[in-house]
Amino acid sequence: MTHSETPETMDLPLDPPLDAAEARVLGCLMEKEATTPDNYPLTQNATISACNQKSSRDPIMKLDPGTVGGALRSLERRELVRSEFGARASRYRHQADRSLELTAPQRAVLALLLLRGPQTGAELFTRSERLHAFDDVDEVLYTLERLASRDTPLVVQLPRQAGQRGERFMHRLCGEVDVDADVASGPASAPTPPASDIEQRLADLEERVAELESRLDDGD
Repeated sequence: MTHSETPETMDLPLDPPLDAAEARVLGCLMEKEATTPDNYPLTQNATISACNQKSSRDPIMKLDPGTVGGALRSLERRELVRSEFGARASRYRHQADRSLELTAPQRAVLALLLLRGPQTGAELFTRSERLHAFDDVDEVLYTLERLASRDTPLVVQLPRQAGQRGERFMHRLCGEVDVDADVASGPASAPTPPASDIEQRLADLEERVAELESRLDDGD
């Protein structure tokens, strides 16, 4: 998609758009399907823990049970999430593949954009290892182009900012992206390096806590 196209002329993929809590919940369900398959689908408690992780999230959020529960119910009405009855607690799985017609690579990219906001192709490639095995950055960029070139685009490319090596991309599930405001905000921060060993251990610990909470919910 070229920058000459006018975002205002594009239909939104969701009407009404997702709010911040719905976007975080949907992104978490998409992520955990890949990273913790033994603990998927998620209970509401596990979903809350995933939403409030301090690693692999931007911005870091502190969503309460009522907000997450409301987001899950709203996403279920939109047919983006489906609930299933467990032994003691309902569990939730996303239906983004069907509702948004996503391939596995597209799901991985979209999940990262939902969880971390605008990112370059290189950042997405670095962060996607646990979600999908992309061969290289070019494959990520091809996936983004496919999402951006739909009749109703799911992704928009942001103009390159001064001092920035690559263009960033953002999802459109929360509404139209204000490209002019993004440019006016100034140069982006330096690209985020690969996760350190400590950061990865923190992510693993958070996922382990969510798994234990989920087992307690089901009385295992």
